[in-house]
Amino acid sequence: MKPFKLASRDYQPKDTHIEVSAGKRRVILGQGYCTVIAGPCAVENRADYLAVADFLARSGAHILRGGLFKPRTSPYSFRGMGREGLEVLQEARQLTEMPIVSEVLDVRDLEALYPYVDIFQVGSRNMQNYTLLEELGQVDKPILLKRGLSATIEEWLLAAEYILSEGNARIILCERGIRTFEQYTRNTVDIGAVVLLKELTHLPVIVDPSHATGKWKMVIPVAKAAVAAGADGVMVEVHQEPDRALSDGKQSLTLDNYQLLIRQLQELARLEQKIIDR
Repeated sequence: MKPFKLASRDYQPKDTHIEVSAGKRRVILGQGYCTVIAGPCAVENRADYLAVADFLARSGAHILRGGLFKPRTSPYSFRGMGREGLEVLQEARQLTEMPIVSEVLDVRDLEALYPYVDIFQVGSRNMQNYTLLEELGQVDKPILLKRGLSATIEEWLLAAEYILSEGNARIILCERGIRTFEQYTRNTVDIGAVVLLKELTHLPVIVDPSHATGKWKMVIPVAKAAVAAGADGVMVEVHQEPDRALSDGKQSLTLDNYQLLIRQLQELARLEQKIIDR
């Protein structure tokens, strides 16, 4: 018997699909849809975030990403607007009617984030923060669970099991690359994990090619590889001016490159018989 039970196809053979909405917009992850999550790595200020949110809402994105709490390697790097950015998220959701996904780092922030966030993201560094996972298992919102920096697939699914065992079955698994000896890319993306997860678990799977590669030129090819491998969607970073981004500019797509990504994903989705236009 597999050590992960509730996440296993042995427990639930049928694919789980997750619905999330904001205003009149309803988004489905899984069930044959190719879902695009897009936005800047971090909410840097009100004007820029609302501008890019409006662009993405008109350019094929389904869910808007926006980090307020950023776990950075250096304490001197920009770590997000924190709670000061909550009103910006709310304004973006009202403007675009797009669901918002944002990272939660600490159980103490859950109550403050709850009214403003539609999907809680657990970042790579917190994949094995079991106290946080158990708390998220008790909320009635979807959880986007990123793979840990060097986590095995079994460890990743056991992290999902912590959430599932507390009663929350609305989990999205996100492959974002793992740390290996390779130094030419930020991480090593595991496309094969998508295929394996589709065999092992009923949970929807997406890929984050921005963090997986750390290089904007690789984002579009890896995103297409992910969808071709069976991923239920992708999450990409987009910025009006990546060169002046306060976080992860080197892996962020410009607005023009984002539109190129969408056009190519639309073509691929048709070949793979997935639904991308809503």
